[in-house]
Amino acid sequence: MNAAAKTKPARKDLVVGLGVTGLSIARYLNRSGLDAIFMDSREEPPGIDELGDIWPDAKVSLGKMKLPKNVGRLIVSPGVSDSDPLLKRARKSKLEIVSDIELFARDAEAPFVAVTGSNGKSTVTTLLYHMCRAAGREVLAGGNLGEPALDLLDQDKPDLYLLELSSFQLQRTETLPAEVAVLLNVSADHLDWHVDEDEYRQSKYRVYREARSAVVNRADERACEVVKDIDSVISFGLDEPADGHYGIKREDGVDYLARGDAMLIATSDMAMYGVHNQANALAALATGELLELEMSSMLQVLDEFPGLPHRMQFVARKGSVNFINDSKATNVAAAVASVQSVDGMLVLLAGGEGKGGDYGELAAALENKLRAAVLIGQDADAISDALDTVMPVYFAQDMQDAVSQAAAYAESDDTVLLAPACASFDQFENYKARGDAFRDAVEALPR
Repeated sequence: MNAAAKTKPARKDLVVGLGVTGLSIARYLNRSGLDAIFMDSREEPPGIDELGDIWPDAKVSLGKMKLPKNVGRLIVSPGVSDSDPLLKRARKSKLEIVSDIELFARDAEAPFVAVTGSNGKSTVTTLLYHMCRAAGREVLAGGNLGEPALDLLDQDKPDLYLLELSSFQLQRTETLPAEVAVLLNVSADHLDWHVDEDEYRQSKYRVYREARSAVVNRADERACEVVKDIDSVISFGLDEPADGHYGIKREDGVDYLARGDAMLIATSDMAMYGVHNQANALAALATGELLELEMSSMLQVLDEFPGLPHRMQFVARKGSVNFINDSKATNVAAAVASVQSVDGMLVLLAGGEGKGGDYGELAAALENKLRAAVLIGQDADAISDALDTVMPVYFAQDMQDAVSQAAAYAESDDTVLLAPACASFDQFENYKARGDAFRDAVEALPR
């Protein structure tokens, strides 16, 4: 037998999961000259046609997933849980399993900021993008928000990358030397993906492991313990801040974002709505300081930036009632934050596909604030059970019915708040479609 006959085939990458992330991995591997096999448990996954354009002769396996031979590592999309049998077999075979963020971190030639948290990470990442641009920095933003991280590497090198990261991505990322790591908050979420809440929390805290500097929510004692060995740490919170840290100070009845004793901007002068957005702004300011951004540039953004769609977005005022769209409140903690950000009485519109959170926390936040609740979707009964002693609860068939009922139950100067505390997939394609349906139903109401 000659030497050529003895040569083993080169090991390939196995890309698990198509969709937006899977396609970005395909583009990255293709331009890197690497070979790959593509796999998805769905018979008709999103992006399958586009994959053919990126990689015309790609080997693709759809449906039941089996571990192929000659695979060197698995690059797994965030939607695929670690408990998937394919990944269990891969770990048993001692194969490397990585995320797209791991590949990004290995190849990125510019520094990057890593932003994570159960809630608010898209808002903070977007705030930082505008703050950097206002300060004259060339930045690219992506990851869990907007453009996939690996696609950012195919553009001209910026001064800085801004990455929004999910717990799914962090769970499978070994190398993450962020210039600044930001953890906004941690509350029970994605328990349908993670083994338990502790694993979820640990995936979030993982953002700090190789970070050069850190921004931490000082209300999170565990996070404060995790960052104690990092040289440069700035904290934020909604209490009064110590010198060199960020928080809220009150003077003459007015609340201000503050750095130590220095008051920066009145909360009423911010374009964004809600107390939780004050926390987001403080986290962005702390991050900007670590990046050496000018304070004037950052405050200009807070004066002008209205927030992201579907995140405490003002829709309309009709019949002396305000309608607020927070469809992005897809877990209990986010819905609680939404409720706490509303002054006065409210009619809550909630429900959908639950994520395993405690609706009792939502009920507690609604004490003495809830005019009525209108519930839709799969978890409507479970939410109703939790709210049973709070205020009247009603059920709706769809969004239009829910908005019509909510408008009828609301009184003068109340707020009708869409804060579902659930995912949207039982009735809508995503939270954006749910928010759009809410907006359309509100706009259809009589003046």
